[in-house]
Amino acid sequence: MADVAAVGRAKAAPMTGEQKKVIFASSLGTIFEWYDFYLYGSLAVYIGATFFSQYPETTRNIFALLAFAAGFLVRPFGALVFGRLGDLVGRKYTFLVTIVIMGLSTFLVGILPGAASIGIAAPILLIALRMLQGLALGGEYGGAATYVAEHAPQGKRGYFTSWIQTTATLGLFLSLVVIVTVQMLLGKEAFAAWGWRIPFLLSCILLGVSVWIRLKMNESPAFKKMKEEGKGSKAPLTEAFGQWRNAKIALLALFGAVVGQAVVWYSGQFYALFFLQNILKVDGQSANIMVAVSLLIGTGFFVFFGWLSDKIGRKPIIMAGLLLAMLTYFPLFQALTWAGNPALAEAQQSIRATVTAAPGDCKFQFNPTGTAKFTTSCDIATSFLTRNSVPYDVVPGPAGSAATVKIGDATIVGYDAIAAGDKAKATGAAFEKQINMALQTSGYPLVRAAAKVPESKLDGFVAANPELALDAAAVRGGEKAMMTGEQMVAAKLLTAEEAAGVTEMPVYTVAKGGTFAMVADPARVNWIVIIAVLTVLVIYVTMVYGPIAALLVELFPTRIRYTGMSLPYHIGNGWFGGLLPATAFAMSAAQGDIYYGLWYPIVFAGITLVIGMLFLPETKDRDIHAMN
Repeated sequence: MADVAAVGRAKAAPMTGEQKKVIFASSLGTIFEWYDFYLYGSLAVYIGATFFSQYPETTRNIFALLAFAAGFLVRPFGALVFGRLGDLVGRKYTFLVTIVIMGLSTFLVGILPGAASIGIAAPILLIALRMLQGLALGGEYGGAATYVAEHAPQGKRGYFTSWIQTTATLGLFLSLVVIVTVQMLLGKEAFAAWGWRIPFLLSCILLGVSVWIRLKMNESPAFKKMKEEGKGSKAPLTEAFGQWRNAKIALLALFGAVVGQAVVWYSGQFYALFFLQNILKVDGQSANIMVAVSLLIGTGFFVFFGWLSDKIGRKPIIMAGLLLAMLTYFPLFQALTWAGNPALAEAQQSIRATVTAAPGDCKFQFNPTGTAKFTTSCDIATSFLTRNSVPYDVVPGPAGSAATVKIGDATIVGYDAIAAGDKAKATGAAFEKQINMALQTSGYPLVRAAAKVPESKLDGFVAANPELALDAAAVRGGEKAMMTGEQMVAAKLLTAEEAAGVTEMPVYTVAKGGTFAMVADPARVNWIVIIAVLTVLVIYVTMVYGPIAALLVELFPTRIRYTGMSLPYHIGNGWFGGLLPATAFAMSAAQGDIYYGLWYPIVFAGITLVIGMLFLPETKDRDIHAMN
């Protein structure tokens, strides 16, 4: 009875100042680490232009592969390194080390000279810093969750650790706010040239505050008690994963909880943003603001579901979140389409493309690093249609023939990039132009930009674009600017060979004669509906993610807790979650359906739901201080 009364008092007692400080210190540091980590993904275009674009394609591909590996694949190794250190040395000092590594590596990205200044050393150093970020992040989460949980009173661990669970969302939110603010203050050109470094440099302020607060914290009481009793593990890795009784807990944590949580989390926050920008063609700044608003609305539910898990259990909430996501993803993402790009949704309903391809010409286009090359005529056609969100069917054609694309009454013959050889670029441009014209005629929301045409290419341009019904003399009498040969090379209007000997030449502007782009008409974008759908997706994230830190902490004994919980968490989120956008795109390309990739999170959420319901124990009433 005395124990029951003590638990009741713990549940009813208000949070002490020390407990608030523990949560604040852990959460602030983890927000900062996620902020750092997300900056790289959000600013990848500018980073690539600064560090990679000067190198040959093969070299760029290697760097892209390494950057991807550092971003996701390295995280579990950080969990092993820092998890072991945390179980041997202590929670406080280990996750103090992780934040210093993360903060310094992020700040250094902001001041690292580009490839134009220091050559190949620039991308090499960038990859090294990125790997340090991934390793540090692999150790940070487990340390913060364990530290907070071991300070929490019995009956309040879900509520206490739920504050840690807000940090990934708040880190993403903070990174988006800083990026959008700096872009608005500097303008797009200055931001692209040098302003993208500012969000990285600002991290030094957050680092200083986080380190100062963490230095004032005490070690976890559970860890101190274990050390005083001499019950610590001498080999946490071996004990956690080399002994079946503990290894099976890690496997159950991974497949019975974390994998499903990871795919729902990435779908609700990252894939939703990817879908808005890359599938629906909503402009990047608007999409970022929409996601940021939904995160702001939904973040409080992390704490709510953490608190609720102390009342009814971790398992029911996580499993309910998985089930709701599985049942509603298709209608929710379809609602995003109708709200984000109604013209695209209308066109998709009335026009489907048909790709006729030889057997074996179509491949599964899995390309997580952006380095793979798909060169067959079918792959080129289906990849282009998928990037432009055009639904299509693939039907078999004669062996050895090039793929054809039928859109409405138009039939466009494809090409093999390898067979085209030196003419591949020109052939590809003509192929894409024909498809775009057919799509535009069929009602797809494509716009055609103005073209800048040098005098030396004007007659050829007029002949190559009969659909514009241009008169060369009229163009010459219209808008023009004088440019040097060097300026035209920089603007990619002429090659260096074509510009040789050119001092100055007229360049004409031809309205609607440039490249095509699929767009979402800003006047028809329904912000309210999009933010509402995004908020629902975020709430699913809070259901599966809010209680999971407490669950993972409660699954493992104190002596191997940091190590044991960190590895399944980062394998689930780093690998299963991190591969979601690339896998979903490849699945959609294979089926000609922008929604088909949603089967990836739905299937893995389903696997976790079944395993979790059958085998995952309820842990909310466990006394983790007695689990040595």
